[in-house]
Amino acid sequence: MTALQTATRETFWTIGPVGKAAFYWLAAVAILAFLYGVYARFAAYARGREDPRDRLSNLPGRVASATRTVLSNENQFDGDAYAGVMHTFVLWGFLVLLVATTILGFDIDVYRPLAGESFWVGDFYLVYQFAVDAFGLLFVVGVGMAMYRRYREREGRLWGKHTSLEDDAFVWTLFLLGVGGFVLQAIGIVGQPARANETVSFVGMAMAAAFEAAGLTTAGAEAIYGVVWWSHSLLAFAFVAWIPYAKPFHMISSFANVVVRDDTAGARLPNVPADLDHTNAESLEDFTWKELMDGDACTKCGRCTDACPADTVGRNLDPRDVILDLKAYRESVVDDPVAGRRDGSAVATDGGVGSSVAASDGGTVPIVADEGGVIASESMESCMSCMACMDACPVDIEHLTSFTRMNRQLVDEGAVDSNLQDVFQDVMGKGNTFGEPQSNRGDWTDDLEFTVDDARETEVEYLWYVGDYPSFDDRNEKVARALARLFEEAGVEFGILFDDEKNDGNDVRRIGEEFLYLELAGHHVETFADCEFERIVCTDPHSYNTMKNEYPEVDFAEFADDPMMPFDREEPWNPEGEIDVLHWTQVVEELVAEGRLGLSGDELDYTVTYHDPCHLGRYNDEYEAPRELIRATGAELYEMPRSRSDSFCCGGGGGGLWTEHDEEVKPSEERLREAVEDTDAGDAIEKFVVACPMCTTMFEDGRKTGGFEEDVEIVDVAELLIEAMEAGS
Repeated sequence: MTALQTATRETFWTIGPVGKAAFYWLAAVAILAFLYGVYARFAAYARGREDPRDRLSNLPGRVASATRTVLSNENQFDGDAYAGVMHTFVLWGFLVLLVATTILGFDIDVYRPLAGESFWVGDFYLVYQFAVDAFGLLFVVGVGMAMYRRYREREGRLWGKHTSLEDDAFVWTLFLLGVGGFVLQAIGIVGQPARANETVSFVGMAMAAAFEAAGLTTAGAEAIYGVVWWSHSLLAFAFVAWIPYAKPFHMISSFANVVVRDDTAGARLPNVPADLDHTNAESLEDFTWKELMDGDACTKCGRCTDACPADTVGRNLDPRDVILDLKAYRESVVDDPVAGRRDGSAVATDGGVGSSVAASDGGTVPIVADEGGVIASESMESCMSCMACMDACPVDIEHLTSFTRMNRQLVDEGAVDSNLQDVFQDVMGKGNTFGEPQSNRGDWTDDLEFTVDDARETEVEYLWYVGDYPSFDDRNEKVARALARLFEEAGVEFGILFDDEKNDGNDVRRIGEEFLYLELAGHHVETFADCEFERIVCTDPHSYNTMKNEYPEVDFAEFADDPMMPFDREEPWNPEGEIDVLHWTQVVEELVAEGRLGLSGDELDYTVTYHDPCHLGRYNDEYEAPRELIRATGAELYEMPRSRSDSFCCGGGGGGLWTEHDEEVKPSEERLREAVEDTDAGDAIEKFVVACPMCTTMFEDGRKTGGFEEDVEIVDVAELLIEAMEAGS
């Protein structure tokens, strides 16, 4: 036989029988500590209440999908190629080394005793060694990239109030394990002349040559091998045992989080029981098991905070800290072996940009409060419900679900901004956020040259839900009239609800007023039932979102006997999506494609940019319809650096339209600055195009307060289309 055919090595070289027995004993202890820790973690999640979503349906499919997501590292590559490459090297290097160790253990402890021989020889051994060296090198390079990013700029997004020695220990342990493995291999090659031609171990061979050049002899290598071997083994055992008790656990919890993710989270808030039991955040017991697991899945990467418009403009909100503050509080008060705290002491933090303060009250610190709570109420009031944090999160943490729960708690306590309380009163008493009589809701149609049908009396193709701002706000009434003219020009049969149309409830719900949202949803679906139409079209992406995604979720039968609910309905509405609910840009895009607006595509020659509304883009993945309509006018469209799923919120969502905040610059001002400074066309941008009434309102305000009145004009896509039609005729 040739040397290649018999190539192998002794696994326990220089390690005697006692050392070998100690090795197996320590391995068993480490594995038991690991298994118990994992069990304790998941047992702690089981203490959370049942999640209203069925997150375990089609579990094999979920696992397969999560496996593809994790192994491809697609979430890590999103918007950060460096992090994607780094995480790919670390993940695949770690997995291959883990599999290689498992294969060797199987050969030694199972195959050899049964078969009387080893398969870890010859070609298999050589391929094995090459794979271990190749992926081990990638692993070390990946960890090195992680360390470079972490320590190069200590004020970057990887650093925050929850950054601790645990994070340093994690990355340094990985680095020492990777490098230590190669050092051990190189010393073994120097000490075992039979391995002199093991060129497949290219990293080990290179290091062995370096050691020999430095004076390491065969005898010296044999003398120190045992010390290095034990150092490496003990570090590996300590790491395995440590995984469930610290940051390394995200390797398991993050995967589990991706498995149980809800693809419509945020856009479709969970339905609630009739008594609204455990829908608030009065205590930790109110949070679901998934919300508890979100804290352990967090890797502290800071992507959510980096993407958060509230944090960007200086509001007191750091999405990462909110999730980690809740986790820290849970670990401090729950009688949990993982937390290691049994004294009943609690930790109260501010959930935003401040530091932690201690409290010893047996875990009765309020979850969210103005002062002394785990999360500062100001942080929740700062949230714009834009979902940028969720879109940026690589491990599918559902921030908005927990944030809405805490907003409900604030509403339940009456601890909301006085402006928001006025809005609630106006919606409850008048049906709209302006406090205007409902009889005036259709007055915007008076200036049209044609009559708009009443959908309650006439059968129509499209039931048009106009919305509060297009009905009552002077600036947005122009948009409503422009859209009505587009429908009329295209010969669309459409009608509106006039005074039976109320606020849609989307933002009311995200502020935390669940009961009011349910009243509005019940009113509208009963009204829809009395009308004859084929499809619903919405002016506002916020209305579009809640009617498409959330109205079908309401279990009206649960509220049938509630005297507080002003509706008499037991059947769900549109549960199978048999009625299309569309944003107006989707409808008009079809009309333009059919040639029903007579546009040739060269009517206008403006240089424009387009702002993706959060509720149309991130919430509902509609990016192309508005852009196709802009191109149909002949206008030249330039994209802002933050566009599509990375769009920067106008600041109007989550109640921001009705509140004032202490911020360095308004979100709308920052977005307009981006349009005229950072877009490729620069100050050549003439029009800032929007497709949402709330965005129109916020940007018209930001245009004035930010000093952009001479730089750019705010126009709705509908207004641009009307101008193109007039230019063409």
